[in-house]
Amino acid sequence: MGSRRAAVAVTAVAVVGFSGLGSGVGFAHGSMTDPVSRVSACYAEGPEAPRSAACKAAVAASGTQAFYDWNAVNIANAAGKHRELIPDGKLCSAGNDKYRGLDLARADWPASRLASGAHTFRYKGTAPHKGSFALYVTKDGYDPSKPLKWSDLEARPFATVTDPRMEGGDYVFQGTVPKKSGRHLIYSIWQRSDSPEAFYTCSDVVFGKDSGGTAPAPTASAPSEKQIEDGKDESSVEHGGHGDGHAATGAGKTGAAPAPSGRPTADATATAAPNAPAPAAGSDSGVVLAETGGDATTPYLAMGGAAVLALGAVVLFGTARRRRAER
Repeated sequence: MGSRRAAVAVTAVAVVGFSGLGSGVGFAHGSMTDPVSRVSACYAEGPEAPRSAACKAAVAASGTQAFYDWNAVNIANAAGKHRELIPDGKLCSAGNDKYRGLDLARADWPASRLASGAHTFRYKGTAPHKGSFALYVTKDGYDPSKPLKWSDLEARPFATVTDPRMEGGDYVFQGTVPKKSGRHLIYSIWQRSDSPEAFYTCSDVVFGKDSGGTAPAPTASAPSEKQIEDGKDESSVEHGGHGDGHAATGAGKTGAAPAPSGRPTADATATAAPNAPAPAAGSDSGVVLAETGGDATTPYLAMGGAAVLALGAVVLFGTARRRRAER
């Protein structure tokens, strides 16, 4: 009887100990890199000493940690309710105060050159998930010197895709960019289908000659693989399986900002509104997406379950040996 109680006690301790590992764990996810998102551009410049005036202002507003956590601009429980959850003026931060510097209204954000017509989009997936992407462009007459509102975006996405293929750690998909001129913004929504979580990016782009600001804005650059790797130690979110297509999934909304001194074929005629639920997971593209599913506790619960079985086996083996000895 005592041995049985001991086995139960050991099992209970193991369950509590290992399930606790899943709490408070966040996993990095990704950001648009073609065209380059604001947060990616500022991370590439270097959170400690950004070069552009816009990124300097963003770091001053948000602190450096927001940019070391460049791939986690998310809402954990979005479930397609993007317009309801994100207020006007806070689209680029997804309403997360930690990233408030991304919402600064200015015409000199580092920008990517973009042409109307077919374009290959790339989204760095540092922790891949099944889900759908929707890309919106700002309306004609967009004024980058004013806070971005939902009404500044075209009503329908110009490109959507579900479970796009991955190449070298990037989601890659095609879209047809509408005819535009001057400075605009591409807004992306990545809604997971294995979780209510969603991710958001703002990418500043220029069609033809840059008509915004008194001087041409600097060209945006995406972070290199070396920069991503080097920045892992400074990130407060786990870069599970970066670029390998087998990352653990799950992350919650990241915390408050530190002090400023701190550290598939795209459907070009899609009809989904910004707050529409993501299409169901799955793709008939013939390309298998990385294994996904579960939440932040998944790998830890699996490890905990294995540990429980191992500990239970040890206890039972010990009990059997004692019984044989008594005989």
